[in-house]
Amino acid sequence: MSDVATRPNYDLRDEIKAYWSERAATFDLSPGHEIFSEEERAAWHRLILRHLGEGAGRSALDLASGTGVVSHLLDDLGFRVAGMDWSEPMLERARQKAKSRGRDISFRMGDAENTMEPDDHYDVVVNRHLVWTLVDPAAAFREWLRVLKPGGRVLIVDGDFVNATRLERFFSSLSVWGQRVGLLRPDAPSQPREMLETHRSILARVHFSQGARAEAVVGLLRAAGFADITVDTDLGEIHRMQAKNWNLFKGLARRSQHRFAIRASKPVA
Repeated sequence: MSDVATRPNYDLRDEIKAYWSERAATFDLSPGHEIFSEEERAAWHRLILRHLGEGAGRSALDLASGTGVVSHLLDDLGFRVAGMDWSEPMLERARQKAKSRGRDISFRMGDAENTMEPDDHYDVVVNRHLVWTLVDPAAAFREWLRVLKPGGRVLIVDGDFVNATRLERFFSSLSVWGQRVGLLRPDAPSQPREMLETHRSILARVHFSQGARAEAVVGLLRAAGFADITVDTDLGEIHRMQAKNWNLFKGLARRSQHRFAIRASKPVA
């Protein structure tokens, strides 16, 4: 880990920001981050439509937007999209990608736990693989409720990346063994050991250090004031499409994880 983490006033949020800034260069090379087939894109579209419906010009805020993968999915479906991330290297790549694809998506610097956006402003708030990294999810959920219009919806796609199931451990061990002996294709891209150690260090100190379980996320959403909360664990179609980019056992391990989509609404006063 860089010695910058020992500087005064350098806190966990700064470490998280620095980690994802460093990951930006290779982020889109990883299945599960970028989308590598039209079949997977269509599967994501169906998930979003199931919970949010057609965009029809409605406003959407994609939090922790990274290189803009989810922002593009929302744009595909007719939403008016703003992406927000606190990593400038991620934002640079997101803007380049949107420009190259001719997309009218705005990307801005911001903190998902304190967006500085106006009250009652967005029809939907969406994020993927953000909640497990939050330092204060209760505060973040209150913030998302604030920026949503009455009747607006949040869609969270996340999972428990700490507590591996027995099946996941079994398939992961087979994947590691197969890569080591050269029988299976290696994961791409592989992270340097230093980055893996930084990831583990961060994960040990965030709110969901023991794993982001759907029921815990639902409890915090309800406490923040959200209603009409639905948990969807039927993500198998997406995972099957992603698995085509991994070796067999890596794909089976991914499908064995506790992953979910949660939709919740801001009550209409």
